[in-house]
Amino acid sequence: MTTLDPELFLPEPQPAEVRYTVISVDDHVVEPPHLFETYMQPSLRDRGPQLVEDENGHQLWEFDSQRYVQMGQNAVAGRRPETVEIEPFRFEQMRPGCYDVDARLSDMDLGGIWAMLNFPSQVTGFCGRVFAGASDPEVGLDAVRAWNDWLFTEWYEPHPTRVVPGGITYLGDADAAVAEIHRNAERGFVSVTFPERPHAIGIPSLWERHFWDPIIQACVDTDTVISLHVGSSGLHQMPAGSPMIQLGATMFGQLSLGACAEWLWSEYPLKHPSLKIAMSEGGIGWVAMLIDRLDNIIDRSGYGLGWDERPADVLRRNFWFCTLDDPSTIRTRDVIGVENICIETDYPHGDGTWPGTQDVIADLWGDLPAAELRMICSENAAALYRHPLPEVVLPLAT
Repeated sequence: MTTLDPELFLPEPQPAEVRYTVISVDDHVVEPPHLFETYMQPSLRDRGPQLVEDENGHQLWEFDSQRYVQMGQNAVAGRRPETVEIEPFRFEQMRPGCYDVDARLSDMDLGGIWAMLNFPSQVTGFCGRVFAGASDPEVGLDAVRAWNDWLFTEWYEPHPTRVVPGGITYLGDADAAVAEIHRNAERGFVSVTFPERPHAIGIPSLWERHFWDPIIQACVDTDTVISLHVGSSGLHQMPAGSPMIQLGATMFGQLSLGACAEWLWSEYPLKHPSLKIAMSEGGIGWVAMLIDRLDNIIDRSGYGLGWDERPADVLRRNFWFCTLDDPSTIRTRDVIGVENICIETDYPHGDGTWPGTQDVIADLWGDLPAAELRMICSENAAALYRHPLPEVVLPLAT
């Protein structure tokens, strides 16, 4: 068992009292040192991501002539609050649960979390964006496949009830993207993560149909949920001199609002009624406002006319939203649709509620009806991602 530095880490938490069954739809893995060396093709490994150490003793990833210095990328779960501003630059400065599945399961048990859907970390990008831009497409594609093979082999296959299998795909080529979505779906993956706003990072926009039509069709054909992580296409555009961390974190909801509107008006949800799109880590405070605006531009200004279905109805049918807590705007759940809301813990990031997730739910949502709590905390995610629930789902009916 790894001994954690007491100057960096709080004492080990006591196991949570489990009052709610939790399936978290937004958490993160940190790519372990052996991932690409183990899972990339031998002939390509030397050109894949390499874990190196700089002159300051920092571990970092090198790939395609670029260095990714946030090796842990905000992997600060369990850290003392006064140290959180110091990004982990060595693996021993992170809880092993960030990169090791057995340690993650232990942390999930400590926090009372039944299952997690995990996004990649920095060397991959939340949506595989780093590999999509590789100078050698063969290397980029193989790195994508290696990441998926690692998650399948070491995380999902041994623990299918605890890990919700979400993958990445190669967005440098539409045919390759389609093939990887199908390859993953055939072995049990239920989600793929795309950039929120592809055009913002040099990937064809949603209106470049020759690229996206076959990819979206692959998701529909395989019932693969598209999970759009906030910040996957970059953060809020920062004015010169502004506090980047504070402003960037504050604007998460606005990023999700903009991305959701673009995906809605791309007409892919209209054309594919069974398409499922999950907005990850953007909260829910903006969703009721968006629904009000969609109704307004139909009923008052007429700007939103042109579809046979109301845009707000398409939104509720095709989109799901996730929340850490939203203590005020959880009251808008009836407008959003209780069935469209899922919970996240965001382990191991600074926003995360681990190990206190159970207490956060009790303190902020404890007055919600038990049936609604079951839906938001686990049942909605289980239905969306086709994931098994335990025999007893909490809270029990009162």
